[in-house]
Amino acid sequence: MLTLIFDGIAYGMLLFLLSCGLAVTLGLMNFINLAHGAFAMAGGYVTVLLTNRTGIPFLATLPVAFLATAAAGGILEKLLYKPMYEKSHLDQVLFSIGIVFMAVAGVDFLVGSQQQILNLPDFLKGRIEIAGIGIGIYRAFLIVVCGLLATMLQLINSRSRFGSQLRASVDDRRVARGVGIQVNRLFAITFAVGSGLAGLGGALGAEIISLDPTFPLKFMVYFLIVVSVGGTSSLVGPLLASLLLGLADVLGKYYMPSLGGFVIYIVLVAVLVLRPQGLLARGN
Repeated sequence: MLTLIFDGIAYGMLLFLLSCGLAVTLGLMNFINLAHGAFAMAGGYVTVLLTNRTGIPFLATLPVAFLATAAAGGILEKLLYKPMYEKSHLDQVLFSIGIVFMAVAGVDFLVGSQQQILNLPDFLKGRIEIAGIGIGIYRAFLIVVCGLLATMLQLINSRSRFGSQLRASVDDRRVARGVGIQVNRLFAITFAVGSGLAGLGGALGAEIISLDPTFPLKFMVYFLIVVSVGGTSSLVGPLLASLLLGLADVLGKYYMPSLGGFVIYIVLVAVLVLRPQGLLARGN
């Protein structure tokens, strides 16, 4: 039981890292980017290809995955996403869905449709037992890395000048520009960092979740559930939602295999019935 809880926490932390970029763009920038999973897929492919085909150490590929997807996000934000900020949410959804299908087709053409297997270094493989709890070394590594990143992101969002300027820009862009805040530059940096975090999540998750060209479509609903359940007023809500859904998914598939992945949808409905604005709604 404790081993399952540990695995559920690790999976939940990974979900948070994969979803936090969407929580930023949707919650803080008020932009619906359903192509978020495409950046996660890109980061996963960068790590897998560099590790398996060129022999670059796994840990060395992680910053490359972050920087590559952040750069791609920054370029696409300037060329494609920026004109969509003022559009309706329906336009944003249709636009980002189009990006998803383009990414799926592009990866399938360039790399192939087969599932990618990540070769982890030996020191991250296997399990150890602590007080009778079987702990996967790689899952423990995920919890530590994702926990540190979650703490850093929340501090930046809530206590830094950058976070204050971002929140002010979202609340009223015209007033923010009037007091000297460079809103366009702020949004570009935020979007690029969110894309980079998605890519880093895809790189870290390539060993646990199936990585193939359909990844953005398969996990799109997971990202949306995390943001819906957690709320968008801060990053704490999506973190709690990710842990809740990670535990529900792992425990549900073990104890109720007939329901499979349906358990997370039960959790989604239950939370939204009780808290329609999410676990941590703005002003609560």
